[in-house]
Amino acid sequence: MAIRQHHGHARLTAGLLLIGAIVAGVWVWKRLPLDTQDIIVEEAIPIAALCVGILWGTWFAVIRPIRHRRDRERRRADLLARFAKTRSWNQRRSLAFELVEVNEYRLEGLESVVGSLKEIFSLTLTQAIGDKQHRIRGMAASHLGILQDRSAVPLLVKALDDDHAYVRGCAALGLGRLRATEVKDRLVVVAKDDWDQTVRSRAREAVERMS
Repeated sequence: MAIRQHHGHARLTAGLLLIGAIVAGVWVWKRLPLDTQDIIVEEAIPIAALCVGILWGTWFAVIRPIRHRRDRERRRADLLARFAKTRSWNQRRSLAFELVEVNEYRLEGLESVVGSLKEIFSLTLTQAIGDKQHRIRGMAASHLGILQDRSAVPLLVKALDDDHAYVRGCAALGLGRLRATEVKDRLVVVAKDDWDQTVRSRAREAVERMS
């Protein structure tokens, strides 16, 4: 509650300062000579706009990506530490999914836990049985592809026959991420024959990755 009140006071103060700055600016502007106003409009404002544009571009092109990367690395380090300490299966599985997502579906930075992640995703894909658990099966299938461990290919091929379309589509996505060219023909068949449009699309994307 105290933190919310503090933030509320800070926003109010900032708003009042902005209003005060606008009023002061208008007051000063009206008292400037016309020649000075013309110079400001014709020269100073375009220069100021250019500077703002450069600063804005620098923020989005340089500073923001650096801050985003540092934030991702900090969150990843925190999750890795929690993952190493946790012994509960459900918690480890939740942390495994979160690790991949926080790391923006990249392997870099997760090399130290690839074996553990593969075990968790493989067991989830084979043991999370039932229609109600199709989402975590699918997530496990797609995340297996990120780990770049080709021993997961047979498991993902089997998942192409899952009863739920979401799982089949994620399995195709995982195979595409692995660039498993040895099952390209199987994916071509899925891209033509699966009744679900999303699954067909995922299979086509996977085949294109292998080209």
